[in-house]
Order: sequence, then C-alpha cells, then structure tokens
Amino acid sequence: ISEKPLDRKQIALTYDDAPLGDGPRYSGVERTDALIRQLYEAESGPVAIFVTTKGFELQQGSERIAAYADAGHYIANHSDQHMWGSRTPTADYIADIDRAETKLAMFDNRRPWFRFPFLDEGGQGDTNKSGETRDAYRTALAERGLISGYVTVDTYDWHLDSLWSQAVQDGRAIDMDALSKVYVDMVVDAANHYDQLSQRVLDRRPIQVLLLHENDLAATFTVDMIEALRADGWEITDPDLAFADPIVNQMPATLHSGGGRISALAMDSGLRDWATLSHWGVNQSDITRRAFETGAIEPPIELESDE
Repeated sequence: ISEKPLDRKQIALTYDDAPLGDGPRYSGVERTDALIRQLYEAESGPVAIFVTTKGFELQQGSERIAAYADAGHYIANHSDQHMWGSRTPTADYIADIDRAETKLAMFDNRRPWFRFPFLDEGGQGDTNKSGETRDAYRTALAERGLISGYVTVDTYDWHLDSLWSQAVQDGRAIDMDALSKVYVDMVVDAANHYDQLSQRVLDRRPIQVLLLHENDLAATFTVDMIEALRADGWEITDPDLAFADPIVNQMPATLHSGGGRISALAMDSGLRDWATLSHWGVNQSDITRRAFETGAIEPPIELESDE
C-alpha cells in the first residue's frame, strides 16, 4: 500500500522580521550572506522570508531582501511597522499592510502572504472579544488577494538569540556546540509536538509551517537543524506546497492566535490545557534554564551565586 503524501512528516521553513540588525555574531549584512550559505549547503530548497519593511532603514536592508530573492527564496509581507493587531486602530493597521506591500513590489519571488506580527490576528485583549477586529483583517486580506501566512509550529528562537546577545555583551562564555543543540532540540521537539497535536485535532498530518526568525542562530545552525529534522524523519518542503494545504482554509473561531493555527484549532475542539497545547520551546523560563544548565550560555554571576 503506497503511503499517502500527507501521512509523511513535512515542514516548510519560514523566517520572520527580516532584515534584522546586527546580532551577537554577525552584522545584518553578514547574516544574510551566512543564512543563504547555510540554506544552500543544507539543500533546503526555497524558504519564506517574511519582511518587516521598516527594516529597510537598517544597513542595506532592501539589498539584503533582494539577495534572498536572488537565491530562490520567497519574499512575503510581515507588515511595515510590526504593530500589534489588537492594539492598533484597524484602519491604521490595514494601511500598514498596504505600505509594506508597496515597498515589497520591487522584489522577485514575491508571494501573496501576510504574517501577523506577534501572531496577533486582532483577537487578543479584552477590547476585541467580539471578533470584529479580527474579521475586519480577514476581510482586508481577502480584498487584497492576500492569505494569512499562518504558523503551525511555533518557537521562541528569538528568546534564545536574545540570551546569546546579552551574554556576548556581558563577556560571558558561549559553548557553540551546546548552543546548537539547544536550538536544534527546540525546533525538532516543537515540530514533533505540533505533529502529534495535529493528528489529535485534525486526524491527519498537514504540511507544517515552522516559525523562525532571521537571526544569528539561523545563520549559524541551520545546517545542523535541517540535518536533525531529516534524521527524525522530516522532509523539508516548499512553502508554496505548505500554504496550499487544506489547513489554509480552516480559519479558527477562537480569538487566541498565539501559538499558531494548530493550537487555535485545538482550542476550537475544546482543548484548553496549556500544558497540552504548549511545549518548552515557547516558554522563556524553560529556554533560559536549558541554555544555562547545558552550558550553552554561561549564566550571570548573580544567578550562579543564588544556586
């Protein structure tokens, strides 16, 4: 019996907030070159780069996005000013989407995908409990021929990158091999967590969409990450295929979009236990503890003295 395509573990790689500024290891320009090299070496195929266009003011921002496009990667909209959807007047937020679309028009390999900053689709907070804001955003995207660049596998890679940056600023020791393992374990564990949750909630395996950021972790450890995913049975998949998966049309009813679409659909199904919905890679305390206990990042002296 042949295996159905969606019985396989498939995952598309997506990177938010490009072009970010300087990090603990690379300048912004150096990072773009390093990430492109890592993706090429790992034979990733195309990935999606979700661009925050205010970042064009960073060093050579638009040239860096063009470099991703020239390398065969897809360019998509992550807003201009990176605002919270539920805390911004609706008309201003929609105008911000349009502003980013205009700035992105110059690039090759454009895709009609918009990813909400903070995964805030307008339903978070006490003022948006009616769903009116979220529904207005859904209508605005549809009118513009855009789809939500949803996430199914969430990680707080940005927090681990922040811990690394702070340690470098403080002059604390970094064990690069151990740091790679924390990053890689976060991604693989997250992928398997949401794979299991999707089978429970959807009774199938969608093509997963992994949320990462265009940071120094990605520019340093992507080869390690992709090798580990493949060793665990995952196929790295084209984002075009991922965003054609039927889950694209499964719009959650819950107003809580943090954690991604599978978590939201799980909440729709009646799952409310955060321990079931979540995993260590979306918990800042758990990430910090793992980074320090594994020796990846030397903890601050005040923490050592508290032990």
